[in-house]
Amino acid sequence: MNKYIYPAIFKKEETGYSVFYPDIDGCYTCGDSLEDAMEMAEDVLSLVLYTYETDGKAIPIPSDCSTIQTDKQSFVSLIKCDTLEYRKRFSNKAVKKTLTIPEWMNDEATRLGINFSQLLQEALMQKLKL
Repeated sequence: MNKYIYPAIFKKEETGYSVFYPDIDGCYTCGDSLEDAMEMAEDVLSLVLYTYETDGKAIPIPSDCSTIQTDKQSFVSLIKCDTLEYRKRFSNKAVKKTLTIPEWMNDEATRLGINFSQLLQEALMQKLKL
């Protein structure tokens, strides 16, 4: 799964907001304004859950918002993220792949000036429905 929704606790500070996720250890951030804090909250959630996926760690189950206690300076908001979109944006390092095709196919594709890397990427995008 690549799409998640988690409750985050936003706390008004002297300058800006701090944000943390009660269900995810080490998942916290801040922002100079509420808008900035919302953007940072999505970014840190994407990063942490992407790391969980990459490391094969179990993704925590999100709490029900109604069960989360806050003080007068805080409120709960649901934040959504898409780890696949995050991965596309930040994990774009090229990876070399070796493949085997018949010689006649290679000759014909080369004659037509086909870019093998581009063709493979396009085919994979189509196959993966991205």
